[in-house]
Amino acid sequence: MNTITDNAAIEAAALGDQQTEAAPLSLRDALIANGILIDTGENGLYGRSQVFEDVIERLSTAIAFLGADQQPEILRFPPAMRRTDFEDSEYLKSFPNLAGTVHSFAGNDSGHQRLLRALDDAVKLPDGERSDEWMDQQKPTRLVLTPAACYPVYPVIARRGALPEDGRVVDVMSYCFRHEPSLDPGRMQMFRMREYIRFGTPEQVMAFRQMWIERGSVLVNLLNLPVEVDLANDPFFGRGGKIVADSQRAQALKFELLIPVANADAKTACLSFNYHMDHFGELWKIHTADGEVAHTGCVGFGMERITLALFRHHGFDVNAWPDGVRALLWGDTQARLAHGMAEAAAAAAKAAQTSAQAEAGADAGVNA
Repeated sequence: MNTITDNAAIEAAALGDQQTEAAPLSLRDALIANGILIDTGENGLYGRSQVFEDVIERLSTAIAFLGADQQPEILRFPPAMRRTDFEDSEYLKSFPNLAGTVHSFAGNDSGHQRLLRALDDAVKLPDGERSDEWMDQQKPTRLVLTPAACYPVYPVIARRGALPEDGRVVDVMSYCFRHEPSLDPGRMQMFRMREYIRFGTPEQVMAFRQMWIERGSVLVNLLNLPVEVDLANDPFFGRGGKIVADSQRAQALKFELLIPVANADAKTACLSFNYHMDHFGELWKIHTADGEVAHTGCVGFGMERITLALFRHHGFDVNAWPDGVRALLWGDTQARLAHGMAEAAAAAAKAAQTSAQAEAGADAGVNA
């Protein structure tokens, strides 16, 4: 078992038995040194190796097995969405600093000549000294970069009319963009999010969220990763953001599954479990079968973050990962997950029985 627990271990995994007096490599640098991520020269923007992509695909297969009994509708979208749908989503009210828009050349022949002259001047200079004058000819298009995988889904569902009696579940996966360049590999600007989205009544959505908290925990435990589920809030922008975040926490609308990734002393949200109440139902006029405004919720799997956590805790050689992890990802995935969920259900039932017996004993003592 090759478990990385600190920066010294990361350095050892990256450099093998070679002795060095240099400072230990960060997780990001070790991943690049081992060819698992490819440095593009831009913080938070990476190429992925075949090994990294293989783990992503096997994780995605495991997640598909976890949600198969929900009989979800599978939808896939490109990493861009209509600007009008994006405007309707109110994303800019909460996260204007993270949004990315798509621009394109909109000039005439003379504008093109100005662009070429500006571009010729720009490429003569180093990256940090280049002018962006050539972009003067760029204008916004009708597209924006998708900020979360679920955002293109809501207008699609709304256009279909009222939900079925039992609501609807959608399985969606997409590259997403958030403008927050960082050296932390767990905070990429372009990353994949796999989501299950529930449309229905408050009771249906809350039950869905609780189910996925349990299933997400089973998956991460089977991956032999340290995990903690905690109440959370989104990083709302501006001075009023704290008020919104406090309200979100007070209503327990968001939980996150946390795993140490880049830093052993800090934890990164790798899964999120969200209850939107009737927010998106109101925005897009989505209704239940009986005409009420639909409630929505989703579970989001940060595919890159979970994969990074596996390399962080199990090492850079996937052939040396713990046997149980390899059996889950490269073996009988469905059977392993079924067994893990059965064990978790049995443990929960036993804990509930023990709690009920303790409560009954306490009541008997009071009444004696």
